Amino acid sequence: MKKNRINIEDSIDYVVFDLETTGTSCIRDQVVEISAVKVVDGKVAEEFSSLVNPQMPIPFYATNVNGITDDMVADAPTFDEVLKEFLDFAGDMILVGHNIHCFDMKFINRDSMKYYGKEVTNTYVDTLPLARMYLPQLRHHTLTDLAAHYGIDTDGAHRALCDCRMNHQVFEHLREAAKQASKEAKKCPVCGNILRLRSGKYGNFWGCSSYPECKYTCNA
Repeated sequence: MKKNRINIEDSIDYVVFDLETTGTSCIRDQVVEISAVKVVDGKVAEEFSSLVNPQMPIPFYATNVNGITDDMVADAPTFDEVLKEFLDFAGDMILVGHNIHCFDMKFINRDSMKYYGKEVTNTYVDTLPLARMYLPQLRHHTLTDLAAHYGIDTDGAHRALCDCRMNHQVFEHLREAAKQASKEAKKCPVCGNILRLRSGKYGNFWGCSSYPECKYTCNA
């Protein structure tokens, strides 16, 4: 897996994806829905969505969050089939999602290894740490909190496709925030990347954001 190895300020095409599951454990829980939107030149070009038969009962607390019931997934395909369709849909494009580093990618890689003997190698961007970086004034950074902040419709939240559509818009706002921050930021004289204010043994200092590739530092 390659996390955040891109500059989100650049012109990029990407795939936003989201999972709904039977619970939060990537050891014992299963996927019940996966959706994705393909974004080209900042606009949605194509969508993918499928319910998944988890081959286990869906707990009440999961249904209470996402509204997906056992009856809804009874005739749905299993994840070995649906995951292949999703990976074909995404190709080698950058993957984007909210809290995917700690959640969605664990399910995707677990099942990709289980069914196909390999993990997913796409570069991916998690919008949760981006939101914490560029919107520190918000008390919470859930996807619905971010959508509300940006005035994005949250109807249908916690169904995978609706969350993908929301997160696409949120990500575009965060990309604009990153561009603005870049214009105002101090730049590394060695590689041109942004300098971050850091704390060390002898106090604060400026360090290159591309560390450890670039080790430039200077006094704050």
